[in-house]
Amino acid sequence: MTTTIDMDLPTTAPAAAPPVVLDTKPPAQETPVKIHVRGFDFYYGTTKVLHGITLKIPERQVTALIGPSGCGKSTFIRSINRMNDIIPDAHGEGTVEIDGRDIYATGTDVVALRRRVGMVFQKSNPFPKSIYDNIAYGLRIGGMHNRRELDEVVEKSLVRAALWDEVKDRLHSSALALSGGQQQRVCIARALAVDPEILLMDEPASALDPIATTKIEELIWDLKVNYTIVIVTHNMQQAARVSDRTAFFMLGRLVEYSDTRTVFMNPREKMTEDYVTGRFG
Repeated sequence: MTTTIDMDLPTTAPAAAPPVVLDTKPPAQETPVKIHVRGFDFYYGTTKVLHGITLKIPERQVTALIGPSGCGKSTFIRSINRMNDIIPDAHGEGTVEIDGRDIYATGTDVVALRRRVGMVFQKSNPFPKSIYDNIAYGLRIGGMHNRRELDEVVEKSLVRAALWDEVKDRLHSSALALSGGQQQRVCIARALAVDPEILLMDEPASALDPIATTKIEELIWDLKVNYTIVIVTHNMQQAARVSDRTAFFMLGRLVEYSDTRTVFMNPREKMTEDYVTGRFG
């Protein structure tokens, strides 16, 4: 006996399944953290000026610190190489790690720390010496006296600071005879000469004209290939132009910290939005 089963067969062939596409692109690697700050407070005497600052600063990127005057930006940036140690009764509490080592731990060699973490200040402060001697100063303090080695490092540092072509024929002239923008780049070259890993800049272009400011900003962008840079600035446009990440400080507290585009275009906090759009500050 034969059993017949009725089946509704499709009149057309089924569509072919879409091909499987494998994503052969390697996963994005997270940028290594160079500076890791955790629960950091800072005091001038009994006055607390920084409150529980926690953030990670990535290696070989530019991180901008923004916020109104007196919000703690300069105190924070000077804490990264312990420049505040020279102020009587000033002290920090919490953790500031560079490459995983706490710079406030007992036994830290502060001189060695400041070789690793260079500093450029708001007002250019070249020594009353020749351009050459300004750049060579830290090297000589560190024990380098061979003239050929000094010549090589001085030239290399001035090239990195985008100043060599402008001063190579007057290296033994006073650095004080240079323009303001050139003096600031001498100070940057002086910081670079001791081969730091981190460069801190506290409003490095605030006293400069627009042309000199542009040169400093271009220099910052070039330097981040080799250095981790932290810059304090009151200039919102400058922060947007030169930085990869931005931290907004207010009254000694870190309000928001993210990639620069997010902070300026889509901030998480209302206070950040008010500040970057000019509603206060």
